[in-house]
Amino acid sequence: MAQCKTFEEKEFYVQTAAKAGWSKRELETQIKRSTYERSALADKKLSPVVRELPQDASKVFKDSYLLDFIDLPEPYIEKDLQSALVKNLCRFLLELGDGFTFVGENVRLQVGNTDFELDLLFYHRDLQCLVAFELKTGKFEPAHLGQLSFYLEALDRDRKRPHENPSIGVLLCRNKDDEVVEYALSRALSPALVAEYEHKLIPKALLKQKMHEWTALIEARNTEAEVADEA
Repeated sequence: MAQCKTFEEKEFYVQTAAKAGWSKRELETQIKRSTYERSALADKKLSPVVRELPQDASKVFKDSYLLDFIDLPEPYIEKDLQSALVKNLCRFLLELGDGFTFVGENVRLQVGNTDFELDLLFYHRDLQCLVAFELKTGKFEPAHLGQLSFYLEALDRDRKRPHENPSIGVLLCRNKDDEVVEYALSRALSPALVAEYEHKLIPKALLKQKMHEWTALIEARNTEAEVADEA
């Protein structure tokens, strides 16, 4: 724990390790993989819709997922990525974090007379909701949210059980522009998140820099909004 520089970081690892039952080796691995920084970044970027859900989605998702166990020759398509994740499902579940259980791949959703397929479907025990993952091997595009929102609506109407909370969607993209994502999610009506995936470990210094930059951007936006309101 001496590697942790702040009280918040130490508290995160203590609580998560106790809840997930990590061994000392697993705790060291999670610290090395910058799990705290990636989770903290995701929490800062939660959309208004996700924040208003009855379930608390903080400390559950990550801004970027480390898929260093995937070895795919470039270029590859979404189906290749999906197959590789399912093949390495145990390691993918460890990367997702405690509470996730696998429901299925290519999950069939029938709406009217048309069949659709959702890439990956999970259930989160603590959130008590379905979590849909749509995979994109390219850069995030705002149009991707329309497809995911449609799938979430279908899940909530046809798959969600009465005692469960609203479904959450995750667009897992190869990369993303954070400002484009923020714009796209600010008016979105469905509880969705956008994350990117990496094949190699991201330096902690770079993640901390991203956290500072994002905090500064949001503070500047809030100040502008306050000035506009006063005017």
